[in-house]
Amino acid sequence: MEREPREVMEYDVLVVGAGPAGLSAAIRLKQLANEAGRDLSVCVIEKGSEVGAHLLSGAVFEPRALDELIPDWREKGAPLNTPAREDRFLYLTETKAYKAPVNPPQMNNHGNYIISLGNLGRWLGAQAEELGVEVYAGFAAAEVLYDDAGAVIGVATGDMGIGKNGEKTHNYQPGVELQAKQTIFAEGCRGSLTKTLMARFNLRDGVQPQTYGLGIKELWEVDPSQSQPGLIVHTIGWPMDPKTYGGSWLYHMEGNLVSVGFVIGLDYWNPHMNLFEEFQRYKTHPAIRPTFEGGRRIAYGARALSEGGFQSIPKLTFPGGVIAGDAAGFLNVPKIKGNHTAMKSGMVAAEAIFAHLSAEDAAREVTAYTEGMKRSWVWEELHAVRNIRPGFNKGLWAGLANAAYETAIKGKSPWTLRHAHADNETLKRADEAPRIEYPKPDGKITFDRLSSVYLSNTNHEEDQPAHLTLKDPTVPIRVNLRFYDAPEQRYCPAGVYEIVRDEDGNDPRLQINAQNCVHCKTCDIKDPTQNINWVVPEGGGGPNYPGGM
Repeated sequence: MEREPREVMEYDVLVVGAGPAGLSAAIRLKQLANEAGRDLSVCVIEKGSEVGAHLLSGAVFEPRALDELIPDWREKGAPLNTPAREDRFLYLTETKAYKAPVNPPQMNNHGNYIISLGNLGRWLGAQAEELGVEVYAGFAAAEVLYDDAGAVIGVATGDMGIGKNGEKTHNYQPGVELQAKQTIFAEGCRGSLTKTLMARFNLRDGVQPQTYGLGIKELWEVDPSQSQPGLIVHTIGWPMDPKTYGGSWLYHMEGNLVSVGFVIGLDYWNPHMNLFEEFQRYKTHPAIRPTFEGGRRIAYGARALSEGGFQSIPKLTFPGGVIAGDAAGFLNVPKIKGNHTAMKSGMVAAEAIFAHLSAEDAAREVTAYTEGMKRSWVWEELHAVRNIRPGFNKGLWAGLANAAYETAIKGKSPWTLRHAHADNETLKRADEAPRIEYPKPDGKITFDRLSSVYLSNTNHEEDQPAHLTLKDPTVPIRVNLRFYDAPEQRYCPAGVYEIVRDEDGNDPRLQINAQNCVHCKTCDIKDPTQNINWVVPEGGGGPNYPGGM
């Protein structure tokens, strides 16, 4: 198809992604420009239908970075309304719950807040716009732009109105080129453009593989008798087997709302495991179920998160741009928090880029960003806990013993543990792993995937090219079904992937229900041969998470 000329918009700095990192970067850039009396054009683009539409997190929020970025956030009405009041840490067996006599220090949430990350994102977006940042939601960055020397000069948004077969429809509009002196990629975990930058500039050379978890979340309006605003409960153990990393959260918010979620490490080994069903099964535990009895589920979502930590941080800079936030993997896994570190990384990136542009430095690579991160409290915080997540590679009990040791010595071990494998390399063959029987949903506490996807408000234009692409269309049957019993049917929390057969039960083929996709990126991570490539759909597509999520 012949490409029509695209409109070009030019800025000093372009930010891809309106999450905590991207918006913090944009705000800090404008603050610095205003303090210096300089005119600096800053643009943020976001693939979600609005700022916050794709933000999904627990979330218990540590306000350290916000205190630095906007010290008067209370007066400005930041949506931090539920102070953390009590922490509980439980070990679950199938029928019992054992409370830890002493909570892990990382689980001490004194001074933190239980929040809706989506609402915080919307508020940060408003603060950015007040400072003069141009924020455009519903624009999906589909392509990185390079100059003749190979440096990044911005991105192009995807064409709109392209039919399933690649033809232009009557709604066709060409994408827009957004060019900038520097581009900040803050796409979040497993960003589709960030992934291409990693390969092009070899940003992962010399660092450990990134490892991931899938977080599945529901928002409930519970019976008032069960509501305890400020209560934070984390669990480990059942329903995970001792070799599989995973755990849950229960966060009690204002308005009788409870955020419940389960995270499963994507280095799990059993191809028969259904990640969505494990989460549903967890809610039936005798210590957990009473919270939801008499309540109603009002929202659902899922998102991968980067768990590799300090040793998996890639090179952060390249000619023309930088990587910030969870796109770079700044999550503190033992804390189960990454919003404060993402925000700080965005702020450090902004400061380095502003200084670079102010000095009119001819070099295209802002190496001062990496130096700034190494001097920041983010580096110190992540280094101190670097050995905790990989310690669980040998199972739950070894992991807990290692975590206790590393916590006691404050991460001052003279070694750094390695991540043994990339997550797509850990599945056993189906005939080597036990099958798992899951109970049918009761429609009260447990539910099926399709009714859950409905609550995510996911929407994609039907007549558009599939954004879930296969490098080799024969692999799903020739490899995945043959050796692993098609695990994509079970690791996807939205029912996107389905093996269908003819009336006689023969001729299997993979059906991709792309309209169900909640943009969690699990398929892009866990597919055994890395045959699935997640690319952006039309801007505005995907989930629309409400306030509270």
